Amino acid sequence: MDRRQFLWTGAAGLASAARAYASPSADDRPLRVGLIGCGWYGKTDLFRLIQVSPVEVVSLCDVDRRMLSEAVDMVAARQASKKKPRAYSDYRRMLAEKDLDIVLVATPDHWHALTAIAAMQAGADVYCQKPVSADVREGEAMLAAARRLGRVVQIGTQRRSTPHLVEARDQIVRAGKLGKVALVEICCYYHMRAEANPPDTAPPEYLDYEMWTGPAPLRPYNRLVHPRGWRAFMEYGNGIVGDMCVHMFDMTRWMLGLGWPKRISSSGGILVDKKSKANITDTQLVTFEYDDLKIIWQHRTWGDPPDPDYPWAASIYGDRGTLKASVFRYDFIPTGSGPRVHKDVTYEFEQYPEDRTEKDLERHCAPAIRHHMLDFLAAIRTRSRPVADIEEGHISTASCILGNIALQLNRTLAWDPARREVIDDPDANRLLQRPYRSPWVHP
Repeated sequence: MDRRQFLWTGAAGLASAARAYASPSADDRPLRVGLIGCGWYGKTDLFRLIQVSPVEVVSLCDVDRRMLSEAVDMVAARQASKKKPRAYSDYRRMLAEKDLDIVLVATPDHWHALTAIAAMQAGADVYCQKPVSADVREGEAMLAAARRLGRVVQIGTQRRSTPHLVEARDQIVRAGKLGKVALVEICCYYHMRAEANPPDTAPPEYLDYEMWTGPAPLRPYNRLVHPRGWRAFMEYGNGIVGDMCVHMFDMTRWMLGLGWPKRISSSGGILVDKKSKANITDTQLVTFEYDDLKIIWQHRTWGDPPDPDYPWAASIYGDRGTLKASVFRYDFIPTGSGPRVHKDVTYEFEQYPEDRTEKDLERHCAPAIRHHMLDFLAAIRTRSRPVADIEEGHISTASCILGNIALQLNRTLAWDPARREVIDDPDANRLLQRPYRSPWVHP
């Protein structure tokens, strides 16, 4: 079997893979791990890695002193050695030690590029949360650094490693049960946009807000921003398109074997909730065009979803059947007669009972992250490209960013991946790189 076949042999395969790829370092010692960004998903990713490999977490970094201290204690309780990792408030000091094999990047999006590239330069392989970057040129720089330095970089688009979705791809899509696919609808109808409009205040004393802001514009501090609320502002990311569309678009590309879209258009805006301080759209459509296929994204942070079983999902329409896929389930509905197929998410509570009680864990995502980490470890061992390689993450991320640029300019963008530019559109090309706040320098 090849590496990925080996990883997809069910629970027994997961346990075997954990043993096989536990210590893929040259001297067979546990891999040394550092985490930049110790908030919700940083700890979620790190604890899944600890579950499948006896890594040694040696350093943590965060600009929130309270969050960092809590993470140090939690990691010491979870890792086998029970050692407390070193704590840093500046990722540059942490990386200057040059003693890390793996760095997990779980900062807000506007910090991904600088931290990930610095980690690669310090000799580490990188697991970086999605989306890859806050602008298109950052993603290009990250991809170039990974290739130049020979680093393995896995992006946290873990739908590519979700067991029931792998099954759907292999047994439905690749088996030809959909027939000719010409339309995919991807969506998110979660009410996830901040609705409040609290006053700006001084930042809390335990948060280095200057460093938190980094290369982004320095907004007045607001409690909506930290912790976990920064996606409400376009200064730090790309809204719900950059957060939720990137997952479903990437999953669709992976299932159907697609690369760059040829044209991207978008419409929408803040159409309903005009009272919130948030400046991201509450309603948006993005169309990604391929030769004979259209992928249409829609999000609404108001109203009800058209299908309550699939509020964040992809519906892949073929002339022989339809596949609905989400993080919780999939359904195949054949055209005409024929058996339907339904599969629910696998939770793996028997193997990992701590999943039941871990604070803030998205339990349905835990198996996907574990498989994603195993794929990452296997790629490190063989020095190959993981399933969510930086290039794949960059294509999905940049396509979503181009959707936002299309909305901003109110026109369709034609993308040339060879020249890395929008065809005949200087205004759009100027928006591929966002200005950095001094003294930070765009990579």
